[in-house]
Amino acid sequence: MNEESLPGVATATPAPAAARTTAPAPSSARSTRPPWFPVLDTLRGVGAVAVVTTHCAYWAGAYEPTRTGWLLARLDVGVALFFVLSGFLLARPHLAAARTGATPPVLGTYVRHRIWRIAPLAVVTVLLAFVLLEGNHDLTLRERVAALTLTSTYVVETGFPGGLTHLWSLTTEVAFYAVLPAVMVLAVGRGGRAGLRPARIAALTAAMVAISVTWFFLLPSHDSPGGGTIPVGDTITDAVLAHGEPELWLPGYLAWFAGGVALAAAYELVRAGRRSRALAWTQALAVRPAVCLALAAALMWWSASPVLGLPTLSRVTPDEHALKTVVYLVVASLVVLTGVFTRPGLYTRVLAHPVLRRLGTLSYGVFCLHLVVLHLVLQNVGWEHGEAPLHVLLPVVLGISLVAAEVAHRLVEAPAMRIARRRR
Repeated sequence: MNEESLPGVATATPAPAAARTTAPAPSSARSTRPPWFPVLDTLRGVGAVAVVTTHCAYWAGAYEPTRTGWLLARLDVGVALFFVLSGFLLARPHLAAARTGATPPVLGTYVRHRIWRIAPLAVVTVLLAFVLLEGNHDLTLRERVAALTLTSTYVVETGFPGGLTHLWSLTTEVAFYAVLPAVMVLAVGRGGRAGLRPARIAALTAAMVAISVTWFFLLPSHDSPGGGTIPVGDTITDAVLAHGEPELWLPGYLAWFAGGVALAAAYELVRAGRRSRALAWTQALAVRPAVCLALAAALMWWSASPVLGLPTLSRVTPDEHALKTVVYLVVASLVVLTGVFTRPGLYTRVLAHPVLRRLGTLSYGVFCLHLVVLHLVLQNVGWEHGEAPLHVLLPVVLGISLVAAEVAHRLVEAPAMRIARRRR
């Protein structure tokens, strides 16, 4: 896997040696050969399936006050998984360059790859929603332009149009792409001159978590025209908050990206031969994927209760948001950790299987297109909210989305990335 990700986006780069899937050996070598993280490919696919499942469950009316209903609602943890993956994959090259003294990633190349990786399929998805979904035929020009430019959460009070509401997380991801170079300067200094300083990186990631946890508390809220809440107050210009949905902006979700940055720092510190109790515990936990997944499952089971808010897509309260941020951060980081410091074994062999990794390759397409597919199914069958049986709706939507994602990968994503590589 190379250093690229978004709500489900990272491109696998095959590596011939199985040994490259093992935990990194302490090294201060200046080699810049990128490591391979095959398990992370599959985990992106897991995140995409979780998002599809929770959306289908919502439209099927399965968000009920039962343990199953709560768990289905909590599968929005897939977004946290995407963000932790992005933080790890995008920060690691900068941290690796700081470790070895190599040249850090070139900003122009980074920007070009990000644009070509996400924009083509995002535009195709938005256009399909405009044409195929009846509820979008009367959109205003402002709403259409905002959706095409992934700015709806900034300028439209009701957010994205029907079939595209999930793209708020892609908008947040793009915002993280924009600030990543500055975040890396804070982490390792300009050009990596500060090197890998654990205390400095720990302070940075702690600050990112603190911003997310306090985001809703700092902004008083009132009811928005589109439902939920929009923060307003003297702390941010009312003119900015008069439009859009600030509760979906990057500050509220920096913690999940911080989890990925912290994992990338731990990985590179181990490669640099650093020793500490925290690193030793991290490695010891990572090479026991069953323990990581058991802990994550226990947290998810505990979260399947009113403690994180009602099982609904409506906005949560500030205290629920803060707790949900921390819980999902731990869950997603534990899951991603199983693919960072890996060693040969059954878990690695299964998750690195080409079929499962293909699901990861298609995950961006599944993420982008599944809600359009879901709305098309509901529209053509005539199901209203709560009428569709989940055991029918989920396999139909997931199956069609996988086929659509395969087509999109061949016709849109792969050609776009070839263009990006030729322009390097």
